[in-house]
Amino acid sequence: MADTVDVLIIGSGASGAAVAWSLAETKMRIVCLEQGDWMNPAEYPSTGRDWEARVHGDYATSPNIRARPTDYPINDDNSPIKVVNFNGVGGGTVMYTGHFPRLHPSDFRVRSLDGVADDWPVDYATLEPFFAENDRMMGVSGLAGDPAGPPRQPPMPPLPLGKTGTRWAQAMNTLGWHWWPSDTTLATQDYEGRARCINLGHCTPGCAQGAKASTDITYWPAAIRAGVELRTRCRVREITTNAEGMASGVVYYDAEGVERFQAAEVVILACNGVGTPRLLLNSASGRFPNGLANSSGLVGRNLMFHPYIQVYGYSDEPLDGNRGPPLCLWSKEFYETDPARDFVRGYMFQFNRGVGVINEAITSAADGRLPWGEDHHSAYRRLVHRRMSLSAVIEDLPEAHNRVTLDPVLKDGHGIPSPRIDYTVGENSRRMIAHGIARATEILHAAGAHDIGVQNPILYGGWHLLGTARMGTDPARSVVNEWGRSHDVRNLFIVDGSVFVTAGGVNPTSTIQALALYIADSMKRRLATLFD
Repeated sequence: MADTVDVLIIGSGASGAAVAWSLAETKMRIVCLEQGDWMNPAEYPSTGRDWEARVHGDYATSPNIRARPTDYPINDDNSPIKVVNFNGVGGGTVMYTGHFPRLHPSDFRVRSLDGVADDWPVDYATLEPFFAENDRMMGVSGLAGDPAGPPRQPPMPPLPLGKTGTRWAQAMNTLGWHWWPSDTTLATQDYEGRARCINLGHCTPGCAQGAKASTDITYWPAAIRAGVELRTRCRVREITTNAEGMASGVVYYDAEGVERFQAAEVVILACNGVGTPRLLLNSASGRFPNGLANSSGLVGRNLMFHPYIQVYGYSDEPLDGNRGPPLCLWSKEFYETDPARDFVRGYMFQFNRGVGVINEAITSAADGRLPWGEDHHSAYRRLVHRRMSLSAVIEDLPEAHNRVTLDPVLKDGHGIPSPRIDYTVGENSRRMIAHGIARATEILHAAGAHDIGVQNPILYGGWHLLGTARMGTDPARSVVNEWGRSHDVRNLFIVDGSVFVTAGGVNPTSTIQALALYIADSMKRRLATLFD
């Protein structure tokens, strides 16, 4: 048995890295277990001409397609949206687009404002300094002054709009609707040892330039210099408890497949909104027969995905194609609740550039736009680098039947039960989707696009995994308290997106990391009474 560590963190992604870095100043012995490995940017798809093919293979967003030894399979047959995640140092930040909005102040008060879901036990003002600290650590590019969002001061200027972004902006101006350059974690200047973006154009499967902030190149170097130990290829099977009902450590498999035990005084979960409930449910015992930290019965429930829609069309003239980062601006025109609409809450538009030449050929052939035969080449020339698409990040409301459970048959490479997803798109979201498709079509027409198409929802769009171990002050209606500590197990903390009470209508990574820093700060301020 290994020596007892002070703090054991499970997962090295957005939240695990942030909490490790913040707690390092305490000089406690901190160990993080990551079931993936360190990434080698020289092996990212963006270093080769076959990058589009690899997005459908070893760098697919879905673990069921990617099927690396470090992945675990997920049964998402009973969901119209498939889970996408990544296992490795940096977690999902290796694969995300780097789009970096924050939740709005209203997102924390949904019950008070709109009479649905629940209010968070924390508010935006409490998290604001942690948002700002995270912006500095991740290196955010953006433009201050957006009237549709909370004030912020990104440390770097925004990405250039390019041809496609300018066309989008002109269309929004024609309609009189809000738009603003996106906040992103793509460096527009050399920043803290990271080189600036050089428009490789395929940010999602990993940035070989290092311009996109993933936590393996932002938080982790600083945390390791401060004394945190990061062990890779360590797959945790269960969290163990002692006679007093406190977490005593974890059982895990090392890189050679040897079962080991790591004792700890404090355990912190940072495994995302699917991996965290999976581990809690698999840690059932005589004292915790329904899974660890699950006296409320809410572990795994209230899964929120953000059902993404994408609406696209084609310009008469070539635009940027896939040259440059994929996302360049956003709109919050329809973000806040409007009583005139038939749904509560709202959504954000993300405006995209285009797609690569192979992706265009594959998708257009599948959709019937690209015929075989003598007209093939001329039809392709009318499509390539002319696509314009925008996506709506649709807010999910928490619904208990949307959930993560343990699959009775499917297991990972170490025999650990895999997660099963049961999810349906809610009625409020469906009405929001219809509104978003209609508005997106208007925007495309205003931009001069034709041949409009719709993806509803994006099949492999389960990037945002939220709500399955929600925070709250009532132990009967939440899993962790207002500063991330389990109601049932006083030395167990959760810092990832599973603690979200509501989903908002924006990408959650910025808020996930702000919450992790806030929870770490709460722990540091309470070190003398942490388990009281």
